[in-house]
Amino acid sequence: MKKTHLFYSATWAAVLIWSFFGPSDLMTWAMEVTPAVIGFVILAATYKNFKLTEVTYFWIWFFGLILMIGGKYTYAEVPIGNYLQEMFNMSRNHYDRFGHFFQGFMPAIVARELILRKSDMKKGKMLFFLCVCVAMFVSSSYEIIEWLAAEFTAGGAADFLGLQGDIWDAQKDMLMCLLGSVTALITMSKIQDKQIKNL
Repeated sequence: MKKTHLFYSATWAAVLIWSFFGPSDLMTWAMEVTPAVIGFVILAATYKNFKLTEVTYFWIWFFGLILMIGGKYTYAEVPIGNYLQEMFNMSRNHYDRFGHFFQGFMPAIVARELILRKSDMKKGKMLFFLCVCVAMFVSSSYEIIEWLAAEFTAGGAADFLGLQGDIWDAQKDMLMCLLGSVTALITMSKIQDKQIKNL
């Protein structure tokens, strides 16, 4: 295993353990970190036979950290977000929006690599469109899960939703996801293509 991959695994484990002790709400923590844990299991199980590019691993790692930090504090109360909210006199803690931006960024990068390597689809507008669709599917699915959490659970559901008084929160979250996916495809595609060739 490469040193960078060992670093990613070790930091994920360390941050996951740190986030578990004294979270703002244990149910919220569990709901937020579960996708990262599932992702780690999948990556570990497929690592020997199907390694991803370095750029893809990096963004998966980065997004996992976002989820774990959000799980620790809840997205509405992450300290850096509170600090920026106070400094710039903003109406809300925008760590939530930051997280949803990368909720679009990371899936678009992963989808692009998997499609290019596991199908006959070539680079072009249709690939770009399909990757954005995958990211938006992830985002919309997450919003549905948030709604179900609010409907059928108590306590941590409100923290998991992270509305912060905004009735259009879900729509704005999905917009951030869209922007994240488009940004990822515009800025990361050439790097990813080069790394795929070198695999």
